[in-house]
Amino acid sequence: MITEYDDEPVRGLPGELPQGETLLWQGSPDWRLLARSAFFTRIVGLYFAALVALAIYNGSTGGVIATAIAGALGVGLLMLYAWAVARTTVYTLTSRRVVLRIGVALNMCINLPLAKIGGANLRPLGPTEGDLALQLIGPHNLGYLVLWPHARPWKLGHPEPMLRALPDAAVVGERLARAVAAIAPVDRAQQVSAAAGEGVPAHLQGAIA
Repeated sequence: MITEYDDEPVRGLPGELPQGETLLWQGSPDWRLLARSAFFTRIVGLYFAALVALAIYNGSTGGVIATAIAGALGVGLLMLYAWAVARTTVYTLTSRRVVLRIGVALNMCINLPLAKIGGANLRPLGPTEGDLALQLIGPHNLGYLVLWPHARPWKLGHPEPMLRALPDAAVVGERLARAVAAIAPVDRAQQVSAAAGEGVPAHLQGAIA
């Protein structure tokens, strides 16, 4: 279930953690890394640099100035948006779920029960940095545009939530793997019941039920 909220009893969560659920990790994207990997600021900058070089070659002083200004504004706006996304995003891993608190203008909270996570793909972006895409089991109602930019690129038919630009991506992946393994022995009937929201608080019902 996707829930809009105004107040957070716990940072990054739509409600207090229920008894028996523990917080394992919390983090946010690195905005500079997010700008480069999700919004391609380097590629955009190189594109405008090539246009400036072309304008210089053609001897167009006005073209050089206009292109340089447009490039600076374009890259600047992308970096500003990356900063806003990182500032308003909180990823949370608990012993029962992964929670994505996302949204710049309109905040929302997406709960993903660990029982519905079949695996994760790590895309390295540096020595320890990277993106972590979550593979979901079965059908779900998460739209690509709802998740973006927290979605694995080009997975439009079956969107995969992605924890973007994590400074400690490998560590988070290991903790996620251990958390998923820890709930594996849980009776399947209980998992199905929880996914359907039977007897589960509203803020724990999964977005992929």
